[in-house]
Amino acid sequence: HDNYLDIDYDLSNILFIATANNLNTISQPLLDRMELIDITGYILEEKVEIGRRHLVPKQLENHGLVKGDVDIPKKTMEVIVDSYTRESGVRELDKKIAKIMRKIARKKALEEEYPHTITVNDLHEYLGIKEYSRDKYEGNEYAGVVTGLAWTAVGGEILFVESSLSKSKGEKLTLTGNLGDVMKESAQIGLSYVRSIAEVYGIDSDYFEKHDIHLHIPEGAVPKDGPSAGITMALAILSAITEIPVRGDIAMTGEITLRGKVLPIGGLKEKLLAAKIVGVKEVLVPARNKRNVAELDEEIISGLKITYVEEMNEVIKCALKK
Repeated sequence: HDNYLDIDYDLSNILFIATANNLNTISQPLLDRMELIDITGYILEEKVEIGRRHLVPKQLENHGLVKGDVDIPKKTMEVIVDSYTRESGVRELDKKIAKIMRKIARKKALEEEYPHTITVNDLHEYLGIKEYSRDKYEGNEYAGVVTGLAWTAVGGEILFVESSLSKSKGEKLTLTGNLGDVMKESAQIGLSYVRSIAEVYGIDSDYFEKHDIHLHIPEGAVPKDGPSAGITMALAILSAITEIPVRGDIAMTGEITLRGKVLPIGGLKEKLLAAKIVGVKEVLVPARNKRNVAELDEEIISGLKITYVEEMNEVIKCALKK
């Protein structure tokens, strides 16, 4: 019964379509009765084309402008997408384009001078200062620092995992960086694995009883969870203890088990794009994710060396400098 129209409806043949950004908050009994269709967010190139082909013409018409009045080149659109929006869709991008068009329309109405081609330098005037900035990839010069890859609702991100050691009387693992329970468990598993292979790398058996280990993932205000940083955290601990830095051109993602097996992860497309954008040359990916890579477009993986790993010892051989 519809209370607004005060009419009864037969819903036996109605198909309900629901959308959500995160499945974890949906009731499990309800989720079990649904058919799930997973739609990933747009990549940078897709957003740029959507903006130029569809959003700009729409906003030109909405603001009483014609095609020749203003043009937003690809380079400028890329900066708008990357530095002024942070989303999986294009709703915020549409608002930013509309904001530019409003200011252009005002200048045209007042017969003021305005640029017909919006350059990157013009964005400060029309959109203000940049609202977002990506983590700058700086390589791994110090032992104990490893670059991982993370999935977020608005795309992939690079993730720096830092570890440090301090002498103490009791064994202690400190975890900071707003980590969720699953991620904390991955760190514990990583430490247990490193302890199991300590002798292979010349680490004294009583080393762990005399040192505290601190594992930190920067940007503490941002919650982080999931098992896919397992191999990254294990390698960070091993690198800190052996004082051997990790290669500066490599990033990785993968879940780890106590036996050192590398398990598959999700969000691979977004993670590889994040690595490519910041200039990473090689990405270590679980071998069981090979079929996911095969489904990706060539433009996403071009320029990236993807190395498949099945065990943690392969990660160590690939990533440690010596």
